[in-house]
Amino acid sequence: MNIQPKYLNKTLSVLTLGIILLVNSSLGLAKETNVTQAAQGQSAQSVKSQVVNLNKSTFEQLVTLKGVGNTKAQAIIVYRQQVGAFKSVNELTKVSGIGEKIVSDNKARLSI
Repeated sequence: MNIQPKYLNKTLSVLTLGIILLVNSSLGLAKETNVTQAAQGQSAQSVKSQVVNLNKSTFEQLVTLKGVGNTKAQAIIVYRQQVGAFKSVNELTKVSGIGEKIVSDNKARLSI
């Protein structure tokens, strides 16, 4: 098989260009992924520091509290609907499944 030099040069040029583009796009994707992950981390951190008003917060906001999952968030909402507005942050312990530990862990983020 005899390949003429000018075709060989073109083939090598195309292959080299392809490799350069592949490496460049891989590096760009990796950088984009790192930036996205960093932004998500900052977003999650800012959510964990937001104040949660016990009388106005949504289900989604309540589940951001430490120790409060779906069931406890729903219990807080049901309590609020049946009993009325919270008069103090400590009243949260009257909600089924919410103890002193959850209140103390979240005290800095809770308001009424």
